[in-house]
Amino acid sequence: MVDHLANTEINSQRIAAVENCFGASGQPLALPGRVLLGEGILTKECRKKPKPRIFFLFNDILVYGSIVINKRKYNSQHIIPLEDVTLETLPDTLQMKNRWMIKTSKKSFVVSAASLTERKEWISHLEECIKHLLTKTGRQPCTEHAAPWIPDKATDICMRCTQTKFSTLTRRHHCRKCGFVVCADCSRQRFLMPRLSPKPLRVCNLCYRQLLAEKKKEAEAGRRQAEPIRSAIQGYEPSSGDDSDKSDDEKAEHWPADTEFYTSEVSWSSFHS
Repeated sequence: MVDHLANTEINSQRIAAVENCFGASGQPLALPGRVLLGEGILTKECRKKPKPRIFFLFNDILVYGSIVINKRKYNSQHIIPLEDVTLETLPDTLQMKNRWMIKTSKKSFVVSAASLTERKEWISHLEECIKHLLTKTGRQPCTEHAAPWIPDKATDICMRCTQTKFSTLTRRHHCRKCGFVVCADCSRQRFLMPRLSPKPLRVCNLCYRQLLAEKKKEAEAGRRQAEPIRSAIQGYEPSSGDDSDKSDDEKAEHWPADTEFYTSEVSWSSFHS
């Protein structure tokens, strides 16, 4: 299908129509060899509540945005390189059926289709495009993914201290490392995670301690690797100072960091041909 549609006038017109719907708020989408394969409306599980989003599948990227007027105006455009995508099917819930997770290194989120057939079509087309891209570039599938945010309504209490109850005055926050819903006291720390953002992000106290320990371990490993090089330099005397961070006593957590909230134990709207 990609070879058949690439560099055709109909494909160019379809991509131009998508660009026009996003208007000045969107990025240009036309590139040599890029093909629009299909589009459809999926329900995206957002922080507050599930919301409909328009999705466009290209042979190398997945584009989605908010619907202002269907087929006429969209905004809040997001572009995801398919090489960075991993998919995971999820069991149905009372609120959402035909669910699956789109996982990337920067953002992971849950979507649902109107029917089981539609979900199968989406996943099939996505996996085919991802496989083709990875084969073409020689890259390995992505193994590090951002944690999906637990929806606000999933809990009425902080998932770390399990003591603070959320209310109109007591806000919910999300740890950018584990995605848990936490209170302000349990998420006062910030940590730089370059994979997610150039700025330090809010993390819960447990993830902060874990990230500090990982950073310290990496620094120590780097020093050990550099030691033979230092000792080989004539006249060089390595410093005898050894700064170490004091570690806090870790108390038992009611919500372990590795708790799996999304597990896989349990109409594609249009085709372009």
